[in-house]
Amino acid sequence: MIINGFYFLMMEEEIYLEFYLMNLNSLSMIYVGYFDWMGILFMGFVMFISSMIFKYSSSYMNGDLHLKRFIMLMILFVISMMLMILSLNFIIILLGWDALGLVSYILVIYYQNVKSYNAGKLTVLSNRVGDAALLLSIALSVNLGSWNFMFFKEFFSDYSIIKSLSLLIILASITKSAQIPFSSWLPAAMAAPTPVSSLVHSSTLVTAGVYLLIRSFSWMPDFILNLLFYISLITMFMAGICANFEFDLKKIIALSTLSQLGMMITILCIGGIELAFFHLLIHALFKALLFMCAGAMIHNLNGCQDIRYMGSFMKFMPLTCTCMNISNMALCGLPFLSGFYSKDLIVEVFSMSVQNIFIYFMFYFSIGLTVSYSMRLSYYILYGDFNLLSMNYLNDNNNLIMLKSMFGLVLSVIFMGSCLSWVLFSTPYYIMLPFYMKLFTLLVILIGGFMGYEMNNMYYFCESKIYMLYKTSLFMGNMWWFPMMSTYKLSFYFLYMGKMYYKNIDQGWLEFYGSKGLLLLISKSSQFIQLLSQNHLKFILFISLMYFVILMILWL
Repeated sequence: MIINGFYFLMMEEEIYLEFYLMNLNSLSMIYVGYFDWMGILFMGFVMFISSMIFKYSSSYMNGDLHLKRFIMLMILFVISMMLMILSLNFIIILLGWDALGLVSYILVIYYQNVKSYNAGKLTVLSNRVGDAALLLSIALSVNLGSWNFMFFKEFFSDYSIIKSLSLLIILASITKSAQIPFSSWLPAAMAAPTPVSSLVHSSTLVTAGVYLLIRSFSWMPDFILNLLFYISLITMFMAGICANFEFDLKKIIALSTLSQLGMMITILCIGGIELAFFHLLIHALFKALLFMCAGAMIHNLNGCQDIRYMGSFMKFMPLTCTCMNISNMALCGLPFLSGFYSKDLIVEVFSMSVQNIFIYFMFYFSIGLTVSYSMRLSYYILYGDFNLLSMNYLNDNNNLIMLKSMFGLVLSVIFMGSCLSWVLFSTPYYIMLPFYMKLFTLLVILIGGFMGYEMNNMYYFCESKIYMLYKTSLFMGNMWWFPMMSTYKLSFYFLYMGKMYYKNIDQGWLEFYGSKGLLLLISKSSQFIQLLSQNHLKFILFISLMYFVILMILWL
């Protein structure tokens, strides 16, 4: 599939398919399939990563009573993703979009405990906002005469509708890609099994929003892209800071995903469509590998995810730690790994089109934070002191099948960046920057790595920085109180209102005047009619007498 994508790219081929499903008077139900290099390449990457994760799941979920159900749900998720990727029709995209949200909810609550249920509720309520926005955009696009949004550029003269449509599409995208203010659901969704986090919350579900933005970028007004630019930049900054204060291994990687999604949308908003797509593909590879390595470690630790209990794992699990180090370095953008080719290009293109000094330093500071939390993660897990019990069974032999899946992705993480950079850009980007601006990226990476190591390199005589700044650490570690605002401050009132409506109206007055009231009325009426039918002679004589009396009165 990836080779087919390269073929479509080099030959500049596109296939547009229409299947008429149903015709009803003037209404036509059409499935629109659009096969170009972007869709086929993305689909190839999704299928490659999912195949590795299915292999990984057979070992990670070994002993689970419902393993077949789990695999079927994962397959259903991949099918939903294909439906969304290969269509430019709002209706078909909504089918795939809704199926993604539903299946991800079922997978998040897979372990069926209180934490999973709460995380699943937060996930599904956040995603329903985006689903509602997509439904509204379908209703609004009826005015343009088509649900195929690849033709909307022709309607740019009808500015008010295009403006409203763009706002709705952006709302749908930022809910799925967990941008501010919908960021809290992504770290909460780490309650799902690690194979789910590896497939769903790193390479497919969260990138669906970015992919929709890439597809609809051509007809979006500039002021809406400026708004999205600031949202994604703040998300990138917030996720980078919060990851430096987090101790849950999977949540650190989730916040890292959030930061990279912010970077993709930031570069997309200043016109780098191919760059955003390039980083989307590369990020899917190394983030899936990072989650798989984290899952192998959690599996060996019997479910413990706290990085404070880890340390010196490279002595016990050298192969897993090698894979983790490579994916961590690719995430930081170290030269000649796959992440370097996309991130370095993004940074240099951003530097050429920078708007002001505040934005410039905020972007570079976020990149430094990425290196900082990656170094912190490596220190706590790989190089730091061993903090686990002396009686343990940490070994690479415990997860041989997982290792095969990881090594399937390692080569891609190392070489795929350079291969894609040679093929993807038909003409190279023209970048002309001063020498110091070129070196500034490398300087930020080195400073970020040094700060990440120094801030966390603790000895017994050191004073804890976290307890010195306890309130700041609490604020940063809780994602600027976004989870609190998304649950207690916002969702509570809607859920309470729903409960009151259900209790007082649905199960109350509607029940009284509806089914129960109707049943009572019909039964009373039938009893009265039955009473009349049992005394029909008396009744007929009585009615006849009444008619006679009325006629006599009228006659007189």
